[in-house]
Amino acid sequence: MSSSAAKSQKPSRSELAYGEIKRRIMGNIYPPGLQVLEQELAAQLGMSRTPVREALIRLEKEGLVEITPRRGMRVVPVAPDDMADIYDVLTCLEARAAQRLAESKPAPEAIAPLIEAVDEMDKALDAHDLDGWAEADERFHRLLLRMSGNSRLANMAFTVFDQAHRARMVTLRMRPLPRRSSEDHRQVLDAILAGKPEAAYKAHFKHRQDAMKLLIGILERYKLDAV
Repeated sequence: MSSSAAKSQKPSRSELAYGEIKRRIMGNIYPPGLQVLEQELAAQLGMSRTPVREALIRLEKEGLVEITPRRGMRVVPVAPDDMADIYDVLTCLEARAAQRLAESKPAPEAIAPLIEAVDEMDKALDAHDLDGWAEADERFHRLLLRMSGNSRLANMAFTVFDQAHRARMVTLRMRPLPRRSSEDHRQVLDAILAGKPEAAYKAHFKHRQDAMKLLIGILERYKLDAV
């Protein structure tokens, strides 16, 4: 590969800024409601303001930040009403993804990464490793969408997935150990492996609805949308 080709594959400064700011938002390093001036953000990242500004515009389109002239960016709060709307979309799309995957009657080896994610969720809970559980849980949902065989469905779901995941990470340690959630994932997986589309759809739909009720209850109880 030529040196010019190698250079062309390197991420731009804007992409690097986008990835790092988003990582900090998703990991709650930049919590909901945080206000940061553009120049302060650039200094934190060791970059000029131009790539940071470009990254913030992209993140604003994804609904993760708000940009205010002369005030920089504000991390969008995780409001209960917003989460209800997001979960309405996500629930329908993901349940359909589970249904489609079950319709294909996949062999276990064809969805081995999905099986591995569920196994890792169980192992993480046994070790009381909430961060490990959350990582495996996120991987399960992203894999499910990618394996659905419908790229448009997956892309639509991914536009709201990060917003839902951010709220879940904010509340991760405010709820009981998520054993019921892991059991739900196993039920969805069993229905997919058994080639039972309707069972997969219903199981996943109920799982997301239960998760939404739990999440919104925590957000309202702790008034996290007020930060």
